[in-house]
Amino acid sequence: MLQRHTRAVCAAMAATGALLLTGLSGTASAGTAASSAPPPHGPTAAQTLRTADTSAAVLHAMRRDLGLDRAQAERRLANEAPAGASAGRLRGALGADYAGAWLRGAESDTLTAATTDAADVPAIEAGGARAVVVDRSLAALDAAKTRLDRAALHTSTLDAPVWYVDVPTNTVAVEAMRPAAARHLLAAAGVYGDLVRVRKTAERPRPVYDLRGREAYYINGSSRCSIGFPITRGTQQGFATAGHCGRAGSSTNGSNQVAQGTFQVSVFPGNDMAWVATNSNWTAAPYVNQGGQNVQVTGSTVATVGSSVCRSGSTTGWHCGTVQQLNTSVTYQEGTVSGVTRTSVCAEPGDSGGSFISGSQAQGVTSGGTGNCSTGGTTYFQPVNPILSSYGLTLRTTTGGPGEPGPGNPGGTWSAGTVYQAGATVTYGGATYRCLQGHQAQPGWEPPNAPALWQRL
Repeated sequence: MLQRHTRAVCAAMAATGALLLTGLSGTASAGTAASSAPPPHGPTAAQTLRTADTSAAVLHAMRRDLGLDRAQAERRLANEAPAGASAGRLRGALGADYAGAWLRGAESDTLTAATTDAADVPAIEAGGARAVVVDRSLAALDAAKTRLDRAALHTSTLDAPVWYVDVPTNTVAVEAMRPAAARHLLAAAGVYGDLVRVRKTAERPRPVYDLRGREAYYINGSSRCSIGFPITRGTQQGFATAGHCGRAGSSTNGSNQVAQGTFQVSVFPGNDMAWVATNSNWTAAPYVNQGGQNVQVTGSTVATVGSSVCRSGSTTGWHCGTVQQLNTSVTYQEGTVSGVTRTSVCAEPGDSGGSFISGSQAQGVTSGGTGNCSTGGTTYFQPVNPILSSYGLTLRTTTGGPGEPGPGNPGGTWSAGTVYQAGATVTYGGATYRCLQGHQAQPGWEPPNAPALWQRL
């Protein structure tokens, strides 16, 4: 977590804090995937995810940090939009054989999907992706990672602070300062053999106190953090933020030092999530403010591994990189946080709690990391969808989905405001649909209107 307390004693605190499988064969691109196996009609993935609404500030940061020109940045976002749906369809088709998917290429023009059964290769290639055959399914890798999470509850992991499923290498990776610390964790978890890869690292993820964002807020008059994403809960307005910023009951003031609100719930460590309910002087707006520019937030669809992602922070402004791994566990001095996303985005003290966004899709709030924006670094974010679903919050967005809102009562289990995980099934208008990409549903994103998010069964 990138936060620094205004008090010297807290400023001295530091801690330790970071996923992928490798593509081998196939020739199709992510862009091909969008056209080779789409539903027969409906908005395109780019229209659903509103890539055209990506702000100039984000495009500029992508150009600088990813070495792209504007046209390349726009093509990258257009390629990334259908990739999640393509991966979701393949996951449903391959079932227990599925071993993950990821994007590669400067313009994210290559989607690779892995399977444990060579007989699946034609189906993967017909779906527009490159195919690779591996030894272990994603479910098997996730199960091993879960055993590490459980072992970490009673094993010191300060010198082995990061572990994750590395889908391109088809292994579970553990990053450690001391190999002996990694071996101790693996032995406690009962995870052995070529399933695991230990990486030597000198990086120790840390919380850095003095967290401010573009929209700073102050906690109990002593420390400051940044707003992640504005939300509502019924008629109550507020914002999602990092759990390490404050505890339930802590009061907040805005960047102008005007009384603002109160932390309702906060979890840290374990996760790094919280939300603040604000008073009537504050209105939740569907934007990330960066240097006076309103960056639109149009949804919370989870970005695919390899996708571009950008972070907003008051210290270093907009910086971009890629999603390296999902569902990562990282150990700080205060304890282990699980379920965060590892990225190649840099961050510095003062950037903590800031917004992570991919195109115009909210991804999460800054938790912590290593390095800086001069030499580069690794940053982890707490995904926003678990915050929304855990506390019954609704993300503020600039508009509904790309289609016309569906009928008021078509019958079925789909519901706006619900956070759906990939693989979840719903009914709508007498038909059954499977979720292709995790997201919070909103009007206009009814299953028939959003083929990039839902597959009719």
